[in-house]
Amino acid sequence: MTETLTQRTDLRNVAIVAHVDHGKTTLVDAMLRQAGAFSSHGEVEDRVMDSGELEREKGITILAKNTTVFYSGPSAKGESVTFNVIDTPGHADFGGEVERGLSMVDGVVLLVDASEGPLPQTRFVLRKALAAKLPVILVVNKTDRPDARIDGVVSDSMDLLLGLASDLSDEVDDLDLDSVLNLPIVYASGKAGRASLNQPADGGLPDSEDLEPLFATIMEHIPAPTYTEGEVLQAHVTNLDASPFLGRLALLRIFNGTLKKGQQVAWARQDGQLKNVKITELLGTKGLSRAPIDSAGPGEIVAVAGIEDIMIGETLTDAENPKPLPLITVDDPAISMTIGINTSPMAGRVKNAKVTARQVKDRLDAELIGNVSLKVLPTERPDAWEVQGRGELALAILVEQMRREGFELTVGKPQVVTKTIDGKVHEPMELMTIDTPEEFMGPITQLMAARKGRMTEMKNQGTGWIRMEFNVPARGLIGFRTQFLTDTRGAGIASSYANGFEPWAGPIEYRDKGSLMADRSGTATPFAMINLQERGTFFVQPGAEVYEGMIVGENSRADDMDVNITKEKKLTNMRAASSDSFEGLTPPKKLTLEESLEFAREDECVEITPEEIRIRKLILDAGERSKAARARARS
Repeated sequence: MTETLTQRTDLRNVAIVAHVDHGKTTLVDAMLRQAGAFSSHGEVEDRVMDSGELEREKGITILAKNTTVFYSGPSAKGESVTFNVIDTPGHADFGGEVERGLSMVDGVVLLVDASEGPLPQTRFVLRKALAAKLPVILVVNKTDRPDARIDGVVSDSMDLLLGLASDLSDEVDDLDLDSVLNLPIVYASGKAGRASLNQPADGGLPDSEDLEPLFATIMEHIPAPTYTEGEVLQAHVTNLDASPFLGRLALLRIFNGTLKKGQQVAWARQDGQLKNVKITELLGTKGLSRAPIDSAGPGEIVAVAGIEDIMIGETLTDAENPKPLPLITVDDPAISMTIGINTSPMAGRVKNAKVTARQVKDRLDAELIGNVSLKVLPTERPDAWEVQGRGELALAILVEQMRREGFELTVGKPQVVTKTIDGKVHEPMELMTIDTPEEFMGPITQLMAARKGRMTEMKNQGTGWIRMEFNVPARGLIGFRTQFLTDTRGAGIASSYANGFEPWAGPIEYRDKGSLMADRSGTATPFAMINLQERGTFFVQPGAEVYEGMIVGENSRADDMDVNITKEKKLTNMRAASSDSFEGLTPPKKLTLEESLEFAREDECVEITPEEIRIRKLILDAGERSKAARARARS
């Protein structure tokens, strides 16, 4: 049989990629709405693709998800064309989700904010798309922003494309520079549900009343899926999901052949083994839900049930003539933290909390199934594990999810994952882009210099804002966000992405203030806190239970200090005009999980329970801490 390459003209597989908050999920909402995915009488909430509780709280996409848009507009020429749309995260810490999403599609829609322009995640995902030789459609979104600068953003995007194409020309064979630079440009407002090929005025809406120009551009420039006629089944597992009725679901992109319900197929595992399995249920995506189907062909993205231990990157292929596809590869982790059971004196006080090492290990193993960019390694202790990920935010999200599921944990300070190259220790670097009002330029350059950051570029936008780029060690960004927001009074915008490895840059001072530790167990009293508040800022409320070695505040000086926060006022038989009150007490500072992880030093850790987040010393006893400090000084 002669092998011929055939196209599925009724299909388009496309990923929407962009930096955080540039409008990916809102644009997908508008595409679904205009394609009739929502019933006319139903109430539709915004950002329907951000289905996770944490995603809606933080306003960011964490997991890559797919939906189906059925298009039958003018460009479809009387047919119904299925758009499989992948909504990807915009934060570089979730880069594994982006890489996984790109393996499912034949082209990308790159969204760029009409004011902010290309930012680090834009560069990250665009580089991945060009390396995979995927065609790109540039969408300048939010053209109706009052501070829009459309010409400048298009120019910056073209400069970025040219720079990335030049960098990749040596690594990627047959990279067509002309087609890269001749990409189509669409001007859109996802919130208004409008798009146009004609450039509007800065701050103006596109001249089209709907998203038809965007649909037409996707039809023209994103190639239809191709497959080899007569080839055996080849389906790649690109994502995992779960159903309360069907168990684990594997999301597949079918590259060749046909997959049918009840079919016997070969399951090519990561370790190279082949195992025959049966497809007990086959599901297709219909808008925002899944529905059973009998069969699926090349180019389609479907879900299958019935294979309990299947993993991302594995292949379902023909049982008699198996041809597995290569595994999905992702970039190495850059940040690690130690996660173990709660070892504090207050462990196990929350009813029905999960406190055993077996429960924690099972949960971390379960996370590995769906998170390809995560690694879990053993430590010297049997009840603690080193968890490696892309960035601080990704690991903090994992810990927060576990806390909400009822786990009690002890989490160490985030550390960088180093490499030894030519006998020298190298550490991961980040390219950080900072947008800030001009008056904060001095404090920011000073802050970045203290964290070993080198300025590589500075650009004045001409609007009172300045953009700076720094090459900075990844560990220099641990605890950076809180100080950055303080220095810029909340006005600065900072984002970064991985930028290779460089030799170790030397010690970095993260905090110039010490900790206030409770020197005994008991209850924090207003009397003690009023007398101690000149020493620093408290993290606990009056009446809170504390234990020895627990950090109750931040010292105003550089060294640590043990304090008696449980001291009570001595009673006398003398009348007093004033009694204990909270009036003279400065309100304590309540730290979030991310702020607690940023605050902790190397000899400190964060105690996490479903109800409380506390910071403590690794060694609780003050005498033992002193011995350990002297031993470190001698060594």
